[in-house]
Amino acid sequence: MTQLYKCIECNKYTLDEKQCPACGGEVRNPNPPKYSPEDKYGKYRRDAKRKAKATKNN
Repeated sequence: MTQLYKCIECNKYTLDEKQCPACGGEVRNPNPPKYSPEDKYGKYRRDAKRKAKATKNN
């Protein structure tokens, strides 16, 4: 089964897992990481979200 990849430079999708055929950039899996109840970095993500929201409101 082939996977779909997304170029991080030009945001185009491709089936090539090595590089983007359009721009030659790096490709990554476009799916988000799986949810885990033991989220090691959840505290840091929530803090960053609160800080971003606070600066947006000021």
